[in-house]
Amino acid sequence: MAPRIQNQVVSNTLLPYLSSSSTSTCLPRLSTSSSQALAYSPRSSCRSFSSSVAPQTRQRREMFQWLSGPGARFKNHVPGETNYLTARKTPDGKLLRTSRPFIDNQQYRSEPILSVDLQNEIYDRVVKHKKSVRAVSVELDVDMRRVAAVVRLMELQKKMTDEGKSLALPYGRAIHEMLEKTEYEHGVGASRSHENINDLPSHRLTHPQIFYPVSESRQFNRVDAGRVFSGAPALEHEEVARNAVDPYAAVTRVTHKPSAIEMVGKGDEEHQVLQPADTRIPHPHLVAKERDSLNHPEETYANRKVYNERLRAEEKAQEDRRLKAEERRAKRMLRVQPEDSRFEFRIQDVVVSRETTGKNGRGAAAPGRRYGVPANDRKKGEVKIPTRVVV
Repeated sequence: MAPRIQNQVVSNTLLPYLSSSSTSTCLPRLSTSSSQALAYSPRSSCRSFSSSVAPQTRQRREMFQWLSGPGARFKNHVPGETNYLTARKTPDGKLLRTSRPFIDNQQYRSEPILSVDLQNEIYDRVVKHKKSVRAVSVELDVDMRRVAAVVRLMELQKKMTDEGKSLALPYGRAIHEMLEKTEYEHGVGASRSHENINDLPSHRLTHPQIFYPVSESRQFNRVDAGRVFSGAPALEHEEVARNAVDPYAAVTRVTHKPSAIEMVGKGDEEHQVLQPADTRIPHPHLVAKERDSLNHPEETYANRKVYNERLRAEEKAQEDRRLKAEERRAKRMLRVQPEDSRFEFRIQDVVVSRETTGKNGRGAAAPGRRYGVPANDRKKGEVKIPTRVVV
């Protein structure tokens, strides 16, 4: 058992702190005599807390001066307008509001959001009028991923309303009052183009800088540039001439059957050949429509008819790919439902090998890819929410 601390040592050490008259709390007094160790007297020294005002710093004074002066106009926002600090007064005394929320970053602009009327119009065209997401995206100048997200959120909102759940409608109205919106009027359309619907994300194969010598007599286009970035050989002259005659036919051969894209590389480094921007954009048929309008400006009706046919063909090819994928999935799966049972057992043959699990054991082609390998969804800093919308 550890030895006890001597009383005299304790009292002599703590006495100056416990018996000081400057303490702000009431504490018992320890005796300094060894015979009366650890004995305390009921009398104790106490002092009330100070109630004086804390001294104001220069920054604090300037802050309150600004809040009561120029910053007073930001206390209450005007419904339908932004309330950013970058707003400035015009010579006639009016407040000019901008879409730049940060004073020190004038290059950043806050993007507008969809108004409630435009959201309802998107939902009606997709659900009630049975239009495709691609067609609605072109008609209203809204990205296909945003159109799909609006439809799913509206479905969830209607489901919660039917179940009697409460919605954060006051919060939504407050947000819509403080941000810029893209309005929609029936019979007139959207007040402006909401966003660019043909944005092309940066591909990883285009990140390195490559110096590729080309002779002056050769016609080097986007297709050739994509093959150089991919490390693929140049196309044959016959295929280049065929693509030049009908550029949209070359695009449809890829968009209607993505599995037919040429593969290059070996093993884990195998990847598809980088396609030109005309093929990878979300709406390649718009490029063909603009090309027809430039080549045949007087044939407006015929160009519109060809555009609608191309759009229907693109939607039909996408639906066929979806049905074939479901058929292949159904063939690989055996469904067993015992009699007098409400359960259905789905059995699927799998192969667990080095090719399916990969070198790190995280391959998506094998069901046991997580066995013995920690899951990333348990790690800190990992994104655990959906980051994209499958259209």
